[in-house]
Amino acid sequence: MSSQWKPKRTLQETDAIMCAPGMPHEMEKCLVDGRLYHVYKNLWPSMRDFWFSCVEKYSDKTYIVFEEQRFTYAEVHNRAIELAALFRNVYNVKKGERVGICSRNCPEYLIAFWACHMLGAVTVLANAWLPAQPLKHCLINTQCKLLLFDPERADRLESDIVKLREAAGATGVLVFQGQEKKGEWNGMECLNSAMTRWKLDGIFVQQKAAIVDQRIELLPEDNATIIFTARTTGLPKGVLSTNRQFLTNVINVLAGPTRASLRRGDGIPSTPPGAQRGVLVAVPLFHVTGSTSFSMLATLNGNKIILVPKWDVEQAARLIKAENISVAGGVPAMVSDLVRSSLVGFPLEGLLFGGSPSPDSLAERARKAFPTATLAQAYGLTETNSVAVSISGEDYDARPASTGQACPVNEIVIMQGDKGVGPGNIGEVWLRGPNVMKEYWRDPGATAKVLTTDGWLKTGDLGLLDDDGFLYIKDRLKDVIIRGGENIDSVTVENALYSDSRVMEAAAVAVPDERLGELVAAVIFVNPQFRGQVTEENLIALAKTKLPKFAVPVMIKFEDKPFELTPSRKIMKTELRKIARRAWEERKAEMHTTKL
Repeated sequence: MSSQWKPKRTLQETDAIMCAPGMPHEMEKCLVDGRLYHVYKNLWPSMRDFWFSCVEKYSDKTYIVFEEQRFTYAEVHNRAIELAALFRNVYNVKKGERVGICSRNCPEYLIAFWACHMLGAVTVLANAWLPAQPLKHCLINTQCKLLLFDPERADRLESDIVKLREAAGATGVLVFQGQEKKGEWNGMECLNSAMTRWKLDGIFVQQKAAIVDQRIELLPEDNATIIFTARTTGLPKGVLSTNRQFLTNVINVLAGPTRASLRRGDGIPSTPPGAQRGVLVAVPLFHVTGSTSFSMLATLNGNKIILVPKWDVEQAARLIKAENISVAGGVPAMVSDLVRSSLVGFPLEGLLFGGSPSPDSLAERARKAFPTATLAQAYGLTETNSVAVSISGEDYDARPASTGQACPVNEIVIMQGDKGVGPGNIGEVWLRGPNVMKEYWRDPGATAKVLTTDGWLKTGDLGLLDDDGFLYIKDRLKDVIIRGGENIDSVTVENALYSDSRVMEAAAVAVPDERLGELVAAVIFVNPQFRGQVTEENLIALAKTKLPKFAVPVMIKFEDKPFELTPSRKIMKTELRKIARRAWEERKAEMHTTKL
């Protein structure tokens, strides 16, 4: 630890205060699905209970800001009740059934989210950036009773909507903001039109009241959400989580700033008086960072959520200044943009980043750009419902390479093979706690590979713990590239390249990027008889026809000999990663020289 940082409290003293009786982090032991966990004692039983408690406290405060629209907590609540009545009485959505939401960030997204949880339905948050085939797989595999799209997704899926609806078993397909676009799609209905028609029904008022007055029982271990992550077959897999697993993150997100405040000798942080604070949510709501960390934390604290449909750094800078946003951040690419924007020097109170690997230099650049901001880093996965490890304030300044300490209800062990190892030893990071997913939806084989019978999640990341329990991520075992928070499965990229029959071997690997964390590159061995006939331009053009834009390689490196293989005939990527990174650095240097 830096000699300049003299904490006023030890780590043990800090956790004793924050986990004391009556505190948000107070814990108790609980048997969950046959496993004994430390859980947060005062956690809400369900998503519905969490939302109702926040509405009761913050009813008249602004909840959502989107372009020129503003909605209070009470207005969102009332609209969500109406939607819940529509979903239940027209589309027959019941507790435990899935509702698919696939959209850019918009007010209807959050309103529909809360409507589903009033019914105890499971929200299926599909990645709106996916190509049509994997997107349809997500919705069909989860058997969504109702499908909700924005106009862009409606346009893309319109030609297949009858087959998709039938395969998913959906009773209806509704489109957000449809009245602002073309307004009509074959096999779909504009949400506002459906609601207007429903309100004409004579028993609407009675059925709306029943949503609040006749609440079905919802329990902590009831299913609540499905959010998707990358998989080795190239198709996304759904991470199924319960109310407890999702809501645990609402308290986990508080751990970093609470520890930082206590370590410097202050008390438990509280919402300061004055004008309502805003939280900018530019991360997509279909990612855990956007849905569980930023949005739920804002809801808990009575903040207003400023939604943006896509990232634009100068728009973000304007909103931060206009909407009293004191804490900003997102995936490292967003933070990297902010430190180069017109916002530099603005008196931010906090700057948060996580969701993908961050360049080593980012923390220092952020500190110089925003000297008033407390920096915070978090580590987690979709499978942990976002944050399981975090670090903030002076501890982060002293350990800029660390992702932090486990949150109070979480445990970390470093494994080499089937044995745990002590501080300073590198191994696979395993995490345990009540925020770890229930399972991969309809994929017991994949679940068994990453989740042990006693609840340990094998993260696929290599790391070590220091003597104080701070985690350092060193490398990745999983063959996944994380570009600006988007998980890109290497096999998907490789399969696209293998569609050129002249490619004998292909290895998709990550190369570092200062802004996005990682970019996709590929190392290729071409059939010798076609050597010289296959070019980088050819293969990149091919990839563009088969992959989403963010997964297209930025560089193709050709090798003149076959790749080294493991005994099981899998490509060994360790050396290929080094080859790609060297080639990428050389290319960047050449580009810089050319500019000069």
